[in-house]
Amino acid sequence: MQTKIFNTSRPDLSKASELIKSGGTLAFPTETVYGLGADATNKLAVAKIFQAKGRPSFNPLIIHCFSIEQIQTFAMWSHEAQTVADKFWPGPLTMVLPLLPNSQISSLALAGLQTVAVRIPEHSVAQSILQLSNTPIAAPSANPSGAVSATKAEHVISRLNGKIEGIISGDSSKIGLESTIISFLPKPSILRFGAIDETDISEILGLDFKKKAKDAKISAPGQLSSHYAPKGSIRLNSKVFKKSEVSLGFGEILCDLNLSQKENLTEAAANLFDYLHRLDEMGAEKIAVSPIPEEGLGIAINDRLRRAAAPK
Repeated sequence: MQTKIFNTSRPDLSKASELIKSGGTLAFPTETVYGLGADATNKLAVAKIFQAKGRPSFNPLIIHCFSIEQIQTFAMWSHEAQTVADKFWPGPLTMVLPLLPNSQISSLALAGLQTVAVRIPEHSVAQSILQLSNTPIAAPSANPSGAVSATKAEHVISRLNGKIEGIISGDSSKIGLESTIISFLPKPSILRFGAIDETDISEILGLDFKKKAKDAKISAPGQLSSHYAPKGSIRLNSKVFKKSEVSLGFGEILCDLNLSQKENLTEAAANLFDYLHRLDEMGAEKIAVSPIPEEGLGIAINDRLRRAAAPK
Protein backbone atom coordinates (compact mmCIF):
# COMPACT_ATOMS: atom_id res chain seq x y z
CA MET A 1 0.00 0.00 0.00
CA GLN A 2 1.28 3.46 -0.91
CA THR A 3 0.63 6.03 1.80
CA LYS A 4 -0.17 9.55 0.61
CA ILE A 5 1.34 12.42 2.62
CA PHE A 6 -0.75 15.58 2.79
CA ASN A 7 0.09 19.06 4.05
CA THR A 8 -2.34 21.30 5.92
CA SER A 9 -3.39 23.50 2.99
CA ARG A 10 -7.10 23.61 2.22
CA PRO A 11 -6.73 21.75 -1.11
CA ASP A 12 -4.74 18.95 0.55
CA LEU A 13 -7.17 18.68 3.47
CA SER A 14 -10.00 18.37 0.95
CA LYS A 15 -8.14 15.52 -0.79
CA ALA A 16 -7.40 13.87 2.55
CA SER A 17 -11.07 13.98 3.54
CA GLU A 18 -11.91 12.07 0.36
CA LEU A 19 -9.92 9.14 1.78
CA ILE A 20 -12.28 9.06 4.77
CA LYS A 21 -15.33 9.28 2.51
CA SER A 22 -14.07 6.40 0.35
CA GLY A 23 -13.47 4.07 3.31
CA GLY A 24 -9.76 4.69 3.81
CA THR A 25 -7.64 5.31 6.89
CA LEU A 26 -6.07 8.70 7.60
CA ALA A 27 -3.68 9.84 10.33
CA PHE A 28 -4.19 13.44 11.39
CA PRO A 29 -3.02 15.77 14.17
CA THR A 30 -5.12 16.62 17.21
CA GLU A 31 -4.25 18.66 20.28
CA THR A 32 -3.72 15.45 22.31
CA VAL A 33 -1.87 12.98 20.04
CA TYR A 34 -2.08 12.06 16.34
CA GLY A 35 -5.20 10.04 15.56
CA LEU A 36 -5.72 7.22 13.06
CA GLY A 37 -9.15 7.87 11.63
CA ALA A 38 -11.77 6.14 9.51
CA ASP A 39 -15.48 6.61 8.82
CA ALA A 40 -17.15 5.40 12.03
CA THR A 41 -20.23 4.28 10.10
CA ASN A 42 -18.23 2.05 7.71
CA LYS A 43 -17.42 -1.30 9.34
CA LEU A 44 -14.78 -2.25 6.75
CA ALA A 45 -13.04 1.09 7.20
CA VAL A 46 -13.04 0.64 10.99
CA ALA A 47 -11.58 -2.87 10.56
CA LYS A 48 -8.67 -1.29 8.69
CA ILE A 49 -7.78 0.69 11.83
CA PHE A 50 -7.34 -2.49 13.86
CA GLN A 51 -5.43 -4.09 11.00
CA ALA A 52 -3.01 -1.16 10.71
CA LYS A 53 -2.42 -0.95 14.47
CA GLY A 54 -1.99 -4.70 14.83
CA ARG A 55 -4.25 -4.72 17.87
CA PRO A 56 -4.53 -8.11 19.60
CA SER A 57 -8.04 -7.26 20.83
CA PHE A 58 -11.02 -5.09 19.91
CA ASN A 59 -11.45 -2.15 22.26
CA PRO A 60 -14.08 0.54 21.70
CA LEU A 61 -12.78 3.56 19.79
CA ILE A 62 -13.32 7.25 20.44
CA ILE A 63 -15.71 8.76 17.90
CA HIS A 64 -14.64 12.26 16.87
CA CYS A 65 -17.28 14.77 15.75
CA PHE A 66 -17.40 18.42 14.72
CA SER A 67 -20.54 19.39 16.68
CA ILE A 68 -22.86 18.37 19.49
CA GLU A 69 -25.68 18.21 16.95
CA GLN A 70 -23.77 15.51 15.08
CA ILE A 71 -23.26 13.54 18.30
CA GLN A 72 -26.97 13.78 19.10
CA THR A 73 -27.76 11.82 15.93
CA PHE A 74 -26.34 8.64 17.50
CA ALA A 75 -25.90 9.22 21.26
CA MET A 76 -28.24 10.15 24.12
CA TRP A 77 -27.51 13.65 25.38
CA SER A 78 -28.08 14.90 28.93
CA HIS A 79 -27.94 18.07 31.00
CA GLU A 80 -24.71 16.88 32.64
CA ALA A 81 -23.14 16.19 29.28
CA GLN A 82 -24.09 19.67 28.10
CA THR A 83 -22.58 21.21 31.24
CA VAL A 84 -19.26 19.45 30.66
CA ALA A 85 -19.31 20.21 26.93
CA ASP A 86 -19.90 23.91 27.55
CA LYS A 87 -16.74 24.03 29.65
CA PHE A 88 -14.33 21.64 27.92
CA TRP A 89 -15.36 21.29 24.26
CA PRO A 90 -13.82 21.56 21.82
CA GLY A 91 -10.90 20.06 23.72
CA PRO A 92 -9.14 17.02 25.20
CA LEU A 93 -12.08 15.42 26.98
CA THR A 94 -14.02 12.31 25.93
CA MET A 95 -17.51 11.46 27.22
CA VAL A 96 -19.03 7.96 27.28
CA LEU A 97 -22.76 8.17 26.55
CA PRO A 98 -25.64 5.75 25.90
CA LEU A 99 -26.04 4.78 22.25
CA LEU A 100 -29.30 5.65 20.53
CA PRO A 101 -31.32 2.79 19.01
CA ASN A 102 -30.62 2.14 15.32
CA SER A 103 -27.38 4.10 15.46
CA GLN A 104 -25.32 4.09 12.27
CA ILE A 105 -22.02 3.81 14.16
CA SER A 106 -20.21 0.55 13.35
CA SER A 107 -20.58 -2.05 16.08
CA LEU A 108 -16.88 -2.84 15.60
CA ALA A 109 -16.00 0.73 16.63
CA LEU A 110 -18.17 0.21 19.73
CA ALA A 111 -16.79 -3.25 20.52
CA GLY A 112 -20.41 -4.40 20.36
CA LEU A 113 -21.48 -2.26 23.32
CA GLN A 114 -24.49 0.00 23.71
CA THR A 115 -22.34 2.95 24.78
CA VAL A 116 -20.21 5.30 22.71
CA ALA A 117 -17.14 7.41 23.55
CA VAL A 118 -17.29 10.82 21.86
CA ARG A 119 -15.06 13.87 21.59
CA ILE A 120 -14.98 17.20 19.76
CA PRO A 121 -11.30 18.00 19.16
CA GLU A 122 -9.95 21.52 19.29
CA HIS A 123 -7.20 21.18 16.67
CA SER A 124 -8.01 23.15 13.50
CA VAL A 125 -6.84 20.36 11.16
CA ALA A 126 -8.94 17.75 12.95
CA GLN A 127 -11.93 20.11 12.81
CA SER A 128 -11.42 20.66 9.08
CA ILE A 129 -11.23 16.93 8.32
CA LEU A 130 -14.38 16.28 10.35
CA GLN A 131 -16.31 19.01 8.58
CA LEU A 132 -15.05 18.14 5.09
CA SER A 133 -15.71 14.43 5.60
CA ASN A 134 -19.12 15.18 7.12
CA THR A 135 -19.17 11.91 9.06
CA PRO A 136 -18.22 10.81 12.59
CA ILE A 137 -14.62 9.56 12.58
CA ALA A 138 -13.40 6.69 14.75
CA ALA A 139 -9.83 7.49 15.72
CA PRO A 140 -7.54 5.82 18.26
CA SER A 141 -3.93 7.00 18.56
CA ALA A 142 -1.92 6.67 15.34
CA ASN A 143 0.65 4.12 16.46
CA PRO A 144 1.09 0.35 16.39
CA SER A 145 -0.53 -1.41 19.33
CA GLY A 146 1.73 -1.24 22.38
CA ALA A 147 3.91 1.54 20.97
CA VAL A 148 4.19 5.07 22.36
CA SER A 149 1.51 7.44 21.06
CA ALA A 150 2.57 9.64 18.16
CA THR A 151 2.80 13.39 18.78
CA LYS A 152 4.57 14.30 15.52
CA ALA A 153 3.92 13.42 11.88
CA GLU A 154 7.40 11.86 11.70
CA HIS A 155 6.36 9.37 14.40
CA VAL A 156 3.40 8.26 12.29
CA ILE A 157 5.36 8.10 9.05
CA SER A 158 8.09 5.96 10.60
CA ARG A 159 5.62 3.44 12.04
CA LEU A 160 2.58 3.35 9.75
CA ASN A 161 3.89 4.33 6.31
CA GLY A 162 2.68 1.69 3.86
CA LYS A 163 0.01 0.43 6.28
CA ILE A 164 -2.57 3.23 5.95
CA GLU A 165 -3.91 5.28 3.04
CA GLY A 166 -2.92 8.76 4.19
CA ILE A 167 -1.07 10.91 6.71
CA ILE A 168 -1.52 14.64 7.27
CA SER A 169 1.85 16.16 8.11
CA GLY A 170 0.89 18.88 10.56
CA ASP A 171 2.36 20.46 13.66
CA SER A 172 3.27 18.64 16.86
CA SER A 173 0.46 17.85 19.30
CA LYS A 174 0.53 20.64 21.87
CA ILE A 175 -0.65 18.46 24.78
CA GLY A 176 0.97 15.13 23.95
CA LEU A 177 -1.29 13.22 26.32
CA GLU A 178 -4.49 11.27 25.60
CA SER A 179 -7.85 12.79 26.46
CA THR A 180 -9.47 12.44 29.86
CA ILE A 181 -12.45 10.05 29.65
CA ILE A 182 -15.56 10.60 31.76
CA SER A 183 -18.60 8.34 31.85
CA PHE A 184 -22.15 9.29 32.80
CA LEU A 185 -23.31 5.70 33.29
CA PRO A 186 -24.81 5.17 35.75
CA LYS A 187 -23.32 8.26 37.38
CA PRO A 188 -20.35 10.50 36.50
CA SER A 189 -17.00 8.77 36.91
CA ILE A 190 -13.54 9.17 35.42
CA LEU A 191 -12.47 6.15 33.38
CA ARG A 192 -9.10 7.47 32.24
CA PHE A 193 -7.03 10.34 33.54
CA GLY A 194 -5.59 12.56 30.83
CA ALA A 195 -5.15 16.10 29.65
CA ILE A 196 -7.89 17.63 31.82
CA ASP A 197 -7.45 17.51 35.59
CA GLU A 198 -10.19 15.72 37.52
CA THR A 199 -10.51 18.69 39.91
CA ASP A 200 -11.63 20.88 37.01
CA ILE A 201 -14.38 18.39 36.14
CA SER A 202 -15.31 18.05 39.82
CA GLU A 203 -15.89 21.78 40.11
CA ILE A 204 -18.19 21.84 37.10
CA LEU A 205 -20.32 18.87 38.22
CA GLY A 206 -20.07 19.47 41.95
CA LEU A 207 -18.63 15.98 42.50
CA ASP A 208 -15.50 14.59 44.11
CA PHE A 209 -13.29 12.54 41.78
CA LYS A 210 -10.55 11.33 44.10
CA LYS A 211 -9.64 8.38 41.90
CA LYS A 212 -10.80 6.47 38.87
CA ALA A 213 -13.96 4.51 39.59
CA LYS A 214 -12.99 0.90 40.26
CA ASP A 215 -16.47 -0.44 39.66
CA ALA A 216 -17.11 1.37 36.38
CA LYS A 217 -18.60 -1.05 33.88
CA ILE A 218 -18.51 1.26 30.89
CA SER A 219 -15.91 0.29 28.35
CA ALA A 220 -13.75 2.97 26.82
CA PRO A 221 -10.39 3.17 25.09
CA GLY A 222 -7.70 2.01 27.51
CA GLN A 223 -10.29 0.80 30.02
CA LEU A 224 -12.14 -2.19 28.53
CA SER A 225 -13.85 -3.86 31.48
CA SER A 226 -16.91 -5.50 29.94
CA HIS A 227 -17.61 -7.29 26.68
CA TYR A 228 -20.68 -8.06 24.64
CA ALA A 229 -21.41 -11.78 24.41
CA PRO A 230 -24.38 -13.67 22.93
CA LYS A 231 -26.74 -15.31 25.42
CA GLY A 232 -26.16 -18.78 23.98
CA SER A 233 -23.22 -21.04 24.76
CA ILE A 234 -20.34 -20.95 22.26
CA ARG A 235 -18.17 -23.81 21.00
CA LEU A 236 -15.00 -22.58 19.30
CA ASN A 237 -12.80 -24.13 16.59
CA SER A 238 -15.69 -26.25 15.35
CA LYS A 239 -14.85 -28.15 12.17
CA VAL A 240 -18.15 -30.03 12.23
CA PHE A 241 -21.46 -28.41 13.19
CA LYS A 242 -24.17 -30.24 15.12
CA LYS A 243 -27.84 -30.05 14.15
CA SER A 244 -28.66 -28.44 17.49
CA GLU A 245 -26.20 -25.59 16.90
CA VAL A 246 -26.41 -22.30 15.03
CA SER A 247 -23.20 -22.08 13.03
CA LEU A 248 -20.89 -19.08 12.58
CA GLY A 249 -18.54 -19.97 9.77
CA PHE A 250 -15.39 -18.76 8.09
CA GLY A 251 -14.42 -19.68 4.54
CA GLU A 252 -16.21 -21.80 1.97
CA ILE A 253 -18.45 -23.77 4.29
CA LEU A 254 -22.19 -24.33 4.71
CA CYS A 255 -23.29 -22.39 7.79
CA ASP A 256 -26.00 -20.10 9.13
CA LEU A 257 -23.81 -16.99 9.21
CA ASN A 258 -20.43 -16.59 7.51
CA LEU A 259 -17.89 -14.07 8.77
CA SER A 260 -16.11 -14.20 5.41
CA GLN A 261 -16.66 -16.80 2.72
CA LYS A 262 -13.49 -15.53 1.02
CA GLU A 263 -11.46 -16.09 4.23
CA ASN A 264 -10.76 -12.34 4.40
CA LEU A 265 -9.88 -11.45 8.00
CA THR A 266 -10.67 -7.74 7.49
CA GLU A 267 -14.17 -8.65 6.30
CA ALA A 268 -14.52 -11.10 9.19
CA ALA A 269 -13.57 -8.43 11.72
CA ALA A 270 -16.03 -5.99 10.16
CA ASN A 271 -18.86 -8.54 10.48
CA LEU A 272 -17.97 -9.93 13.92
CA PHE A 273 -20.05 -7.81 16.31
CA ASP A 274 -22.99 -7.49 13.92
CA TYR A 275 -23.17 -11.28 13.71
CA LEU A 276 -22.81 -11.77 17.47
CA HIS A 277 -25.86 -9.54 17.91
CA ARG A 278 -27.67 -11.36 15.11
CA LEU A 279 -27.14 -14.69 16.89
CA ASP A 280 -29.13 -13.31 19.83
CA GLU A 281 -31.83 -12.06 17.48
CA MET A 282 -32.04 -15.59 16.06
CA GLY A 283 -32.51 -16.97 19.58
CA ALA A 284 -29.43 -19.18 19.29
CA GLU A 285 -28.97 -21.31 22.42
CA LYS A 286 -25.95 -23.24 21.15
CA ILE A 287 -23.42 -21.65 18.81
CA ALA A 288 -20.57 -23.31 16.93
CA VAL A 289 -17.77 -21.20 15.44
CA SER A 290 -15.36 -22.27 12.70
CA PRO A 291 -11.61 -22.08 13.35
CA ILE A 292 -10.17 -18.63 12.65
CA PRO A 293 -6.48 -18.32 11.64
CA GLU A 294 -4.36 -17.08 14.55
CA GLU A 295 -2.65 -14.40 12.47
CA GLY A 296 -3.13 -10.70 11.73
CA LEU A 297 -6.67 -9.60 12.59
CA GLY A 298 -7.44 -13.23 13.34
CA ILE A 299 -5.61 -12.81 16.66
CA ALA A 300 -8.04 -10.07 17.72
CA ILE A 301 -11.05 -11.99 16.38
CA ASN A 302 -10.07 -15.09 18.35
CA ASP A 303 -9.44 -13.02 21.47
CA ARG A 304 -12.95 -11.57 21.22
CA LEU A 305 -14.54 -14.97 20.55
CA ARG A 306 -12.75 -16.53 23.53
CA ARG A 307 -14.09 -13.76 25.76
CA ALA A 308 -17.60 -14.31 24.39
CA ALA A 309 -17.29 -18.07 24.97
CA ALA A 310 -16.06 -17.71 28.56
CA PRO A 311 -18.42 -18.93 31.32
CA LYS A 312 -21.01 -16.27 32.10
